[in-house]
Amino acid sequence: MLAERALAVLHDWVQSESLRRHCYAVADSMKHFAQSANADTDLWEAVGLLHDMDYERHPNQEQSATEGHPFVGVAWLREQGWSEEVCRAILSHADYAGVARETPLERTLYAVDELSGFAMAVARVRPSKSIHEVEVASVKKKMKDKAFARAVNREDITRGAAELGMSLDEVIAGVITALQGDAERLGLAGEPNPAT
Repeated sequence: MLAERALAVLHDWVQSESLRRHCYAVADSMKHFAQSANADTDLWEAVGLLHDMDYERHPNQEQSATEGHPFVGVAWLREQGWSEEVCRAILSHADYAGVARETPLERTLYAVDELSGFAMAVARVRPSKSIHEVEVASVKKKMKDKAFARAVNREDITRGAAELGMSLDEVIAGVITALQGDAERLGLAGEPNPAT
């Protein structure tokens, strides 16, 4: 299973729990959209897990087109025999890498990357801290609030949906559904409700 191998790589490269959770969330979203597209869920989930594997060690804040994230991780993956399909997808999620997003796999990774993190942030500010209480409308409302999750590029989110040929609402709904299925691991299950 590629996703199992990818998870081991992620845990080896990334110590930060918040970055691991971001990668889990992106992997969950990738798997969800792969199922919708009748694509290889194992492959898509693996790409989600690996896309930021080198970010902690080589963050590349200056967005160099040759060094740091995602180039270090991709070079290592190639040495380890990972497919070019995986490597290209990871490179394509960073605009500054200069790799055009051509396949559904590549377009989906770009569409769900920032959005997965954003949906998690929306869940974290709810009183219950539960992804189960996040709706499409609440995500869109927070997207208009420039002070909220300031580091998230809203244009990337809207461009990602457009590149997928889906409405923003559809992509947000898919991401929320995907994250709800893994709420426990993501730390977004919320406080237990005695009424349920």
